[in-house]
Amino acid sequence: MSVMGIRIERGHRERRWRELALGIAFISPAIIGFLAFTIYPVLMALYYSFTDYNILQPPLWIGLDNYRDLITRDKTFKIAIWNTLYMVVIGLPIHLVFDFLMAMLLNVKIRGRSLYRTIFYMPSITPIVATAILWLWIYNPQYGLANSVLQALGLPTIGWIADPFWSKPSLIFMGMWYGGNTILIYLAGLREVPAELLEAAELDGANAVRRTWHVTLPMVSPVIFYTLIINMIGYFQYFTEAWVMTAQRSGAAGGPLNSMMFYTMYLYQNAFQFFKMGYASAMAWILFLIVLVATVVLFRTSGWVYYRSE
Repeated sequence: MSVMGIRIERGHRERRWRELALGIAFISPAIIGFLAFTIYPVLMALYYSFTDYNILQPPLWIGLDNYRDLITRDKTFKIAIWNTLYMVVIGLPIHLVFDFLMAMLLNVKIRGRSLYRTIFYMPSITPIVATAILWLWIYNPQYGLANSVLQALGLPTIGWIADPFWSKPSLIFMGMWYGGNTILIYLAGLREVPAELLEAAELDGANAVRRTWHVTLPMVSPVIFYTLIINMIGYFQYFTEAWVMTAQRSGAAGGPLNSMMFYTMYLYQNAFQFFKMGYASAMAWILFLIVLVATVVLFRTSGWVYYRSE
C-alpha cells in the first residue's frame, strides 16, 4: 500500500473514532442514568440480600440466612407467593380473554363505535387509587352497590373483599374495569388483520367462530403474546389496588387472613415498615428470578405465535 493509501486509511479510522466519541457523548446522560439508577441499585440489592441491614446501621454479612428464612420459616412469604400466583394463573388469563372479546366487539362496524371505545378506555386514565376507593364502596358488604344489585335480583349477598374466599375473585372482577390499555392494543392488532383473508375464509364457508380461530387469532398472536408478557410481569408486581383497599392506619395490610397479601406488598412492609432491607432485597431477587424463569418459559413455548415475516 502506498503512503497516500495509508494516510487515507488512517484518516477514515480517525473519523470513525471521532464519530463514535461524539455519539457516546450524546447518549452519555442516558448511560449514566442507567448505570446510576438501574444497575447500581440492582447490584446493591444483591449485596444487601446477603446481609442483615436495617438502613440505620451498616449491613452485617449473614450469607444465605435471608433466603433460608424466607423459604423455610416465613409463613406470610408462602401466603404472598400463593396469592400472587393465584392472580397470575387465574386472574391474568381471565383478563386477557375478556379484553380480547371486548376488543372484538369494539372492532365491529356499528354506529357510535368511537363513543363505545372512549367509554371503555376512560377507566384506564383514572388513577388506580381513586378506582380502588370507588370499588371499596361498591364492595362494601352492608351498603355497597354490588350487594344492592344482588339483593334486587333476589340473590344472596357476598362478603367480597371482607371474605377470604371472595377477596381475590373480587380483585379479578375489579381488574376488568380498567383493561382499556390492553383493549386498545388488541384493537390495533385487529385492524392489521388482512380483510382479504377473512373474505376468502368466508367464501370457503367458514363461519364467524372458525374465521376468528383460524384467521384472526393467528394474525394477532404476536399482539396477544406481547400483552401476555407485559401483563404477566405486572401481575407479579400486583400492589396498589390491594394495598389501598386493605391498608390500615396501624400499617397492617393484606385483608382477612392475609388473603390479599401479595408479594410486593409483603416486600414493601419488610423494607419500609419493618426496616428489614436485607430481607426485602432477598425477596426482590427471588421475585426477579421467578419472573425471569416465567418469561423464559413463555418464550420457549411461543411456537403458537405467527409472524408474517417467517
